[in-house]
Amino acid sequence: MKPATALGLALALPDIERVDLGSGSFVLRSRTQLRPHVRCVGDWLERWAHDTPDTVFLAERDASGEAWRRLTYWEVLQSVGGIAQALLNMGLSSAAPVVILSDNSVDAALLKLAAMHVGIPVAILSSAYTRSTKDHSKLFGLLRLLGPGLMYASDGTIYGNAMRAAEIRCPLVFSANADGMGMDFGRLQSVQETAEVANAFARVTPDTHAKYLLTSGSTGAPKAVINTHRMLCANQEAIAQVWPFIEEKPPVLLDWLPWSHTFGANHNFNMILRNGGTLYIDDGRPVPGMIEKSVRNLMSVKPTLYMNVPKGFDAMLPMLEQDVELAAHLFSNLDAIFFAAAALPKQTSERLKALANKLCVRPMFFTSAWGATETSPLVTSVHFQTDHSANIGLPVPGMELKFVPNGDKLEMRVRGTGVFPGYRGAPDLTTKAFDAEGYYLIGDAGRLVDPDDPNAGVLFDGRVSEDFKLTTGTWVSVGTLRVAAVGALSPLVQDAVVTGHGRDELGLLLFPSPAMRRLAGDQDGNMPGELLAGHPAVREHIAQGLATMNQGKGSASSAMRAAILSEQPDLGRGETTDKGYINQRAVLELRAHEVERLYGDGPSVIRPAHAGQS
Repeated sequence: MKPATALGLALALPDIERVDLGSGSFVLRSRTQLRPHVRCVGDWLERWAHDTPDTVFLAERDASGEAWRRLTYWEVLQSVGGIAQALLNMGLSSAAPVVILSDNSVDAALLKLAAMHVGIPVAILSSAYTRSTKDHSKLFGLLRLLGPGLMYASDGTIYGNAMRAAEIRCPLVFSANADGMGMDFGRLQSVQETAEVANAFARVTPDTHAKYLLTSGSTGAPKAVINTHRMLCANQEAIAQVWPFIEEKPPVLLDWLPWSHTFGANHNFNMILRNGGTLYIDDGRPVPGMIEKSVRNLMSVKPTLYMNVPKGFDAMLPMLEQDVELAAHLFSNLDAIFFAAAALPKQTSERLKALANKLCVRPMFFTSAWGATETSPLVTSVHFQTDHSANIGLPVPGMELKFVPNGDKLEMRVRGTGVFPGYRGAPDLTTKAFDAEGYYLIGDAGRLVDPDDPNAGVLFDGRVSEDFKLTTGTWVSVGTLRVAAVGALSPLVQDAVVTGHGRDELGLLLFPSPAMRRLAGDQDGNMPGELLAGHPAVREHIAQGLATMNQGKGSASSAMRAAILSEQPDLGRGETTDKGYINQRAVLELRAHEVERLYGDGPSVIRPAHAGQS
């Protein structure tokens, strides 16, 4: 896999071999071997703290919200040493993880780096479990699963009551408002480091547990995925092999993606740390009322990488299209635009490329990847030019991708250095997660862009577990249909859930976007879905979009009815993840009454225009 210059960047040339196994199964793997990598995550921090001590590693808005609080690699290492000593003084060990329950912050980063530095695993839970719902039963269940040795959150006032109510016997630590709740984080930082920290660091091995990341629960109850130091370090080495440009210039990233998920935690955070870059923690979110913070932050940073999920791009695109100065600022120092976690709708991709073509002096590198929490996360990478937004790339060095016929699809399975050893405390689930040859059953389907050329890439083909049959016996590819629907109904639809299991025809439950509410004159954002569907302009747009999407398609790809939902997906109830990925099954279960409304043919149901509805 030789490096080449493409799109003005150093990228590895694809060099993939295909091994046919018989019965339609085959394996793709890179002919390039994975290079040797560091022993543990802490080795990266030690390197840069000594090689480039004055380079800013972490930054976040300070308490005033006006300036950035910046910490260099040397300052981070000094804080990590003191915090690590404090953890050892409290008797923490590999037997019980440090659990972080609040959003991304410099303090959370220091704590997780300190714990991992001395062999104590870390688990970061979505803050939604603690503060987005009055029912904390899910939080308590996760804490019982993890068995924390220490729990941390940014603010005792916001998180303290739920943490204490869990009745876990361990220290509670807060960066603010710790009085009466627990210990102040500053006390950890003030501890003097001793040789005990260096000794504990030396004992960390590649197989030491670094993290326990919780699965999203989109395919069942959340599970604690063991992430070893080997997994995390090997994954970043593979990324650097296919993207040599990130070694040539230390990356700069402004990122909101939560560290409770593998995209933000393992892919993005570790990429910055491995390559001596700078991470600006974005306190915004791709939702109305918070996207403005991301815009403000972006105007004060010149990132070399822009990484997001499709929902994030959808939220930011109107801002970029309306503000030439903002868009020009974003593209001024940018090397690559990267999306993952879900397929990018074609219309969103085309709008992004139109902006880049207008403002960039050289072609922009649009790229993606594919993986899972269990694969730390990267399995495949797009390190070549492609015009297909569903192309998830090719296996990186050290990873193998097996394709096995499953119905009318090819199920993908994964084996390699980045694959997890199992679920914590769940040997039965671990056994079920692998096939007889040791390939992880990731649950996604894929197909080759060109069956005769494995170097052309792999197209994502939906989740096997989400797909279902109509009463006609025809299989429905839910993931493919969802992306097509969001694209066809843009910009009025934020997301869609596909219905039709056990029925004669397909339908869509639609989550309205701010653009839909503006079109309907819903200034307060409180109009019920039934009333939104009754607005003539909204109804016409949806009906025409359905007709366009269905044109020339069979029953398995044609949505014949749609209903607009009143409320956005509920993070606290598991209908979506922090990244905005819809949990199809949870929405259908929790909103079964909406499915019945959709198939009840009432006045709020919208049919495709060609079916006589407009």
